[in-house]
Amino acid sequence: MKTERDGNAALEESSSQEPELYSPASPGPQREPISTYFEEKVPIPEDDLTKLFSFRKLWAFTGPGFLMSIAYLDPGNIESDLQSGARAGFKLLWVLLGATIIGLLLQRLAARLGVVTGMHLAEVCNRHYPTVPRIILWLMVELAIIGSDMQEVIGSAIALNLLSVGRIPLWAGVLITIIDTFVFLFLDKYGLRKLEAFFGFLITIMALSFGYEYVRVAPNQGEVLKGMFVPYCSGCGPTQLEQAVGVVGAVIMPHNIYLHSALVKSRDINRENKKEVKEANKYYFIESSIALFVSFLINVFVVAVFAEAFYGRTNMEVSLQCNETGSAHSELFPANNETLEVDIYKGGVVLGCFFGPAALYIWAIGILAAGQSSTMTGTYSGQFVMEGFLNLRWSRFARVLLTRSIAIFPTLLVAVFQDVQHLTGMNDFLNVLQSMQLPFALIPILTFTSLTSLMNDFANGLVWKIGGGLVILVVCAINMYFVVVYVTALNSILLYVFSALLSIAYLSFVSYLVWRCLIALGVSRLDFRGSVQYPPAVLMDEQPEFDS
Repeated sequence: MKTERDGNAALEESSSQEPELYSPASPGPQREPISTYFEEKVPIPEDDLTKLFSFRKLWAFTGPGFLMSIAYLDPGNIESDLQSGARAGFKLLWVLLGATIIGLLLQRLAARLGVVTGMHLAEVCNRHYPTVPRIILWLMVELAIIGSDMQEVIGSAIALNLLSVGRIPLWAGVLITIIDTFVFLFLDKYGLRKLEAFFGFLITIMALSFGYEYVRVAPNQGEVLKGMFVPYCSGCGPTQLEQAVGVVGAVIMPHNIYLHSALVKSRDINRENKKEVKEANKYYFIESSIALFVSFLINVFVVAVFAEAFYGRTNMEVSLQCNETGSAHSELFPANNETLEVDIYKGGVVLGCFFGPAALYIWAIGILAAGQSSTMTGTYSGQFVMEGFLNLRWSRFARVLLTRSIAIFPTLLVAVFQDVQHLTGMNDFLNVLQSMQLPFALIPILTFTSLTSLMNDFANGLVWKIGGGLVILVVCAINMYFVVVYVTALNSILLYVFSALLSIAYLSFVSYLVWRCLIALGVSRLDFRGSVQYPPAVLMDEQPEFDS
């Protein structure tokens, strides 16, 4: 069905309609690809388009940015935060601030792609990359989602273990998390706004929980501000450098780019009207800025708590304190003078030893909210990526079941064969896995948002092309450094050889994506045979032919 709408006509809910796709480079308007996820679109209130700002419209656009921001608050990020505080004190807060700002700029590109084209990044990749690279790209993004999902599910399981004083083992916590995720995922049947409100509730729980820890520990506010705005790390060595790299890798996650480009499709925007598209881009950027500011504050709470209370402490100090308070977990910390090493589980324990049981349980509640919310958004990412790359038309339940099943088996294996007290090594490996997948989100998003044939007047300008390219280059280089440090620490010739062979294949594919990206950015001389074509958006069921 195609509905004719004037730019100033009243906006209607489009749950049963297919609005036209704004694609100026095409001969005429085309139907928007039928969404297999959203069953409703939130209407945008009519205000005078000449008004610079409207709180009513900002409220209508509020939601997708906060769902996106949950990836900045998942258990992997929380663990990176607490380790940053324990290892470097307040000295790396400026790295966290910089990574969050870079993340905001990248999320802006993702949101613009979804708003302008009406397609999310996976759908655009499906239409613009040849078959073999497209399948490889899908597999790489799926690996990133699986790695992130394992951290999130296990984080929730650790929280349940802490709250139950060890009565709920890790594997049982994983099963509970998976089951309740299924339940929560169908909340959108009661309305998209109710689902967004539920996520807002979980973010509020995180803010209150980690905010309580911040107030209880009472960090030095001068040191917090100094660490945040003075880009210097006095007395830092390789440990702090690796931690700084880990902070960037934990904050900027590949699957989140795909997620945000899909979430913005939930608003009823007439993409034939350039003013509406421009307005939507503006409000989404404002909403994303607010959401990431909230997530940044929550991350600062965690870093500051562990910087103030545990930076420079030894295992011996913590062990003695836990013994004095009668903690059942004092055996976690050996009686030596080595620097304290903490993770999500040990972090809760040491808070309980130094600041009382309430600090431990409130910490666990915050981790549970972080794990549960990020598990749900991770599942959404999996659905969008799978339906976009593979052009699936399955039922909602079948897609949720398949998406969850892909991550459930490796997660359960870890939960069964790993002890809750020894998961730091696995978390480091998963961070490396996600760092390696980062180019497979950042390069495509820069490529497609720079295409005039796809974005028309909303394509990246010269500043965004150069700036975006440099930012992506720096972020990918930082993450590759993190990977190299991790691999060299393995001390195995066999693993070195395997890593070298894997690196050749990996770098070859990244080079291919960069080649296509440079052509999209205007370096046409690299298209030696004229084989790279970037046609405008097409219908969902049309599969254009490409030369490889």
